[in-house]
Amino acid sequence: MLYANTTEKLHQLETELKVHGLWSSVPPSTEAMANTSPFSCDVMPFENWVQFIFIPKMEQLINSQNALPSNIAIAPMAHHVWNHQPDLHGLINIFDELDRMLSEQ
Repeated sequence: MLYANTTEKLHQLETELKVHGLWSSVPPSTEAMANTSPFSCDVMPFENWVQFIFIPKMEQLINSQNALPSNIAIAPMAHHVWNHQPDLHGLINIFDELDRMLSEQ
């Protein structure tokens, strides 16, 4: 059930990013993708990190039936980046729900 619920949240994130024009057709550079700073915030926008790092990594964990992170806190970064944009509060809410769901597992 957790895998299915997490997959649904990932699809919601993708849909919302696309609706708001935040889904990119151009991936970050190889160097940016190799960055290890939190959320790669010094080399790419948060939405690129979500699209190109977070979603694929979570999908990989789900597809291989590996344990999902249980101590996750992505919502604070979403609040930090998008809180001043009311039209993006739906994205923030999805991260709030995802953080809560994975922390309660």
